[in-house]
Amino acid sequence: MASAATDWDLISSYAGLLSLACASIYAGSHGSLSVSDFHKCGLRKPGAAPTEEDEEEETERISSEDAYLFPVIGSVVLFGLYLIVKFYGKEWITWLLQWYFTFAGVGSVGKSLIALSRWIVGEARWKTFDINRLTIKKGSKELFSVSLRTPSLCLIPAGSIPSILYTFGDSATRRSALLTDVLGLSFSHNALSLLKLDSFKTGCILLSGLFLYDVWWVFGTEVMVKVATTLDVPIKLLWPKSYVFSTERGFTMLGLGDIVIPGMFVATALRYDYHRALSKGPGTPVTKTYFAAALAAYALGLITTMSVMHIFQKAQPALLYLSPACILSFLITSLVRGEFQDAWSWSDEDKSDKTAKPTEKGNATNGAAGQSQKALPPTPSKVPEEKSKSKSRSKPKKAHS
Repeated sequence: MASAATDWDLISSYAGLLSLACASIYAGSHGSLSVSDFHKCGLRKPGAAPTEEDEEEETERISSEDAYLFPVIGSVVLFGLYLIVKFYGKEWITWLLQWYFTFAGVGSVGKSLIALSRWIVGEARWKTFDINRLTIKKGSKELFSVSLRTPSLCLIPAGSIPSILYTFGDSATRRSALLTDVLGLSFSHNALSLLKLDSFKTGCILLSGLFLYDVWWVFGTEVMVKVATTLDVPIKLLWPKSYVFSTERGFTMLGLGDIVIPGMFVATALRYDYHRALSKGPGTPVTKTYFAAALAAYALGLITTMSVMHIFQKAQPALLYLSPACILSFLITSLVRGEFQDAWSWSDEDKSDKTAKPTEKGNATNGAAGQSQKALPPTPSKVPEEKSKSKSRSKPKKAHS
């Protein structure tokens, strides 16, 4: 019966990898929230206006049309890498990708360090540090401008250390699980903060398409496994198969795509929870029902993936289990709460317009104007103009030096 003894080393490795993935999604989901979400929910001091560094740039949302193209574009890129590796070898493409991830890692790790430091010291303490602004102009035209708090001037150079060690270190350094995880976690955190789905509908389309993509390229061909095991780039998370962190047995591995793709859906659930709170009025406590359900479903889906992989001793496409788990978490939660129609029709892009309405209460002029506008159907030529005006009123103007 000794052979059937529980392999605690392997179980601890799976647990560590699961913890890293869930922590990355949790942090990235909260990073995807806009500054206005916090202010409108009263999570900062009343009357404290957003500072210059908080001003949010227009963020493109991934639409349903984009979601349909994701599996197609992913297949073209994956198969292209496979052909290059098969016919031309892995050396030059690995070299090229390593340099790309070196430069990307400097900014990614630096930005994650700033977010982590801001969370550790607290918002009030962070705002006491001076703002340093770098502006590049050509005549009166501003070409480039960036504002950084004083600690950021040290954190960004510190963020370059993992990339430098990974690129210029010896073979043992490049294979370090710690360096790989630092870079991988920063990439996933920033990807979840920047890539946003515009609705649950888009998320379901994306997960369904990539479900088929993952199943085909893993079970139907050797392409996915060949590329993943050949290219030595930090696009994965590693955890040693030992509870004492010994590397003799190797590592368990999880690709960043299996974190970022479902993570975008989980982040959408969190933003919808904030939308539900804002629709009830500013200052309403946020109940993270959809977020908790989606994150729990992700964890269960990943546990299922690891269990099947361990039983059959064969690589598994994680999205085979993660995609249905995330989609079912949304369907079950919304149906049980009787909110499916509202949740399905909700669009993240309309959030600013919908939540701006309660703030106009008590303004007789705006109220009368709103009633008169409702009485007459708007002409097509005036609709874009009205939308642009509402956006310009709700968004603070940037100060120019």
